[in-house]
Amino acid sequence: MTGALLGFAMACATGSGAAAQASDFYAGKQISWILSAGAGGGYSTYAQTFAPYLGKYLPGNPKVVVQNMPGAGGMRAMQYLSANAPKDGTVIGLVHSSVPFAPLFGLPGSTFDPRKFGWIGSLNAAGELCVAWHSSGIRTWQDMKDKTFIVGGTGGGSQMETLPDAINRLFGARIKIVSGYSGGAEVNLAMERGEIQGRCSVSVSSINATRPDWFASRKVTVPIQIALRRSSHFPDVPALIELTPDKRTHDILEVLLAYQDMDRPMLAPPGVPPERLELLRAAFHAGITDPAFLAEAQRLGLEIEEVSGKRLEEIVASAYGQPPEILQAARDAMTMGGQTR
Repeated sequence: MTGALLGFAMACATGSGAAAQASDFYAGKQISWILSAGAGGGYSTYAQTFAPYLGKYLPGNPKVVVQNMPGAGGMRAMQYLSANAPKDGTVIGLVHSSVPFAPLFGLPGSTFDPRKFGWIGSLNAAGELCVAWHSSGIRTWQDMKDKTFIVGGTGGGSQMETLPDAINRLFGARIKIVSGYSGGAEVNLAMERGEIQGRCSVSVSSINATRPDWFASRKVTVPIQIALRRSSHFPDVPALIELTPDKRTHDILEVLLAYQDMDRPMLAPPGVPPERLELLRAAFHAGITDPAFLAEAQRLGLEIEEVSGKRLEEIVASAYGQPPEILQAARDAMTMGGQTR
């Protein structure tokens, strides 16, 4: 055998050996799936529904156990995944879609680099809404500019605080944030109890999954969609991008809302071996296209739109590659939090 052929044969043997080891890795193991949100909300519903299908399509069929790690607007879980989680593929995450962009905006505690994570895929891509309780008197975008609108928040790094801040600064709305809630589920309860008037932001799928009667019984109104395009669910409610007064504001908003194309992003800690990341990506694709999963998601009112891990990498890289002046303007549009309750 010539030297070239011998080298090729050895490379093939090494590659097949690595693939075999990767395939054997998950047999008899358990995967911890870390959520940046608390129990009982939309993120938990998605994860608990999808977890069996992820394990089903991983070689060795490991059990996937969902663990809630709320805190700091989702940053606590991201920091754990970055600095403390095992980097062997036995721990993965599902984080708030805005959290990977926190370092871009200089939010406190965001010392991680999202470009170093292993992006597995996202369960959905969706814009968000401001929703107001039916008795709040907030029904339209003009109401949000004319009246004080009191909303709940979960910490300075979460969309529920950064987005209302940006809307106030860029568009002159009068949103007052009451911070300190543990998660979206507690914010929803606060709305129902009359402690606050609403929340900005939340997705249609999250409400349908956790409060299916809110839209059907008209318990909430939707004065504005925090989005780059209108949702088919609310064709008569304007998307915020439509209201931008100039190109600069338009460009800033595109940076601020880049995360919406990765609405339920799954990721692995930095340093997970590439062959295991590929197994996770393959299992994600097989699970999210499984007819049984799609039927269950439909039954629960979960909106599903597959976004590949490669696409998530591109979204993150594109946002971090924007011109410095636009990034600085986007940072300036945000503050870090509201009034603690």
